[in-house]
Amino acid sequence: MKLQSVCICFLLTALTSCGAHKTRAAKTGEAAQARQFDFTYGVRLPQIPKNVRSLRIWIPIASSDQHQTVKLINMNGTVPLRITREPEYGDRMAYAEIPNPHFSTAKFTLTYHVRRETYSVGSLRQLMVENNEPVQITPALLRFVQPDRLIPIDGEIKRIADKVIAGRKGEIAKAHAIYAYVFHHMRYDKSGTGWGHGNAVWACNAKHGNCTDFHSLFIAMMRAEGIPARFVIGFPLPPGKEQGVIPGYHCWAEFYMAGKGWVPVDISEAWLNPSKFGYFFGTVDSNRVRFSMGRDITLEPRQAGPPVNYFVYPYVELNGKPYKAVQCHFSFRNTSS
Repeated sequence: MKLQSVCICFLLTALTSCGAHKTRAAKTGEAAQARQFDFTYGVRLPQIPKNVRSLRIWIPIASSDQHQTVKLINMNGTVPLRITREPEYGDRMAYAEIPNPHFSTAKFTLTYHVRRETYSVGSLRQLMVENNEPVQITPALLRFVQPDRLIPIDGEIKRIADKVIAGRKGEIAKAHAIYAYVFHHMRYDKSGTGWGHGNAVWACNAKHGNCTDFHSLFIAMMRAEGIPARFVIGFPLPPGKEQGVIPGYHCWAEFYMAGKGWVPVDISEAWLNPSKFGYFFGTVDSNRVRFSMGRDITLEPRQAGPPVNYFVYPYVELNGKPYKAVQCHFSFRNTSS
């Protein structure tokens, strides 16, 4: 699809492949196996300082995979954007570089049509009878047993992980023990400071945080035991609503099981709805859209600043320095086709 960039009119109102199994189009609700919707991702730089020599912006782009089909139906902006892809995780992004910008504000809007499937590999009981041998760490999996800047796999994290899995036989039993530990150890609480960075050691000590903190602790403990695990991030869609504004991101995790592939978990959603503790081990619902994967991301083209902790909001640099005065607006509307 050829996308042309034109000036946009953008109203800022607030600071988110089909599976092989049989599905049905979702109206709303957590039980739906598939959900179709239009998703709008808006960005505004409201006050670009004068005498800026260089402005660079990277905006994450959602992509199709076996659990979602994504069509980017419109990409407009104050200046043209081009699509790039970073090589480590395959995350796509829209990029623009503006030397000596002559304008004081900039606006960008990306609009998608999405069909998202429920992603399930089975219940704990079903998984326990699958091939449960240790994973052979291939080159494709090596990155997912290595540490990230805020996800260490040694020290206190390793000590706790060893204790949690003691006596467990098989990778699924170990993974479920770590899942249950994080569920009971943490509480979903965004009070104070420190939450939201995905610092596994901070989360372990503070015992609270948001989805980023829950899943960073899970990933750190899994990797400490040599089980590949990865960080996935996008936006949530509220069940029971046809349209609306989405206030912010949502993330979850996946671990790799020999003979089965990537197994999803959503511990923070389970914590918020304890009756679904079993459901969210091995399944994530269709009330979401994935935008990117991974931590410590080097963008394409490479940013001047340090690696991006996680990539779901725009990253902007002015004169080679990270710039935070960026406003975002995310919204959705259910569709029937």
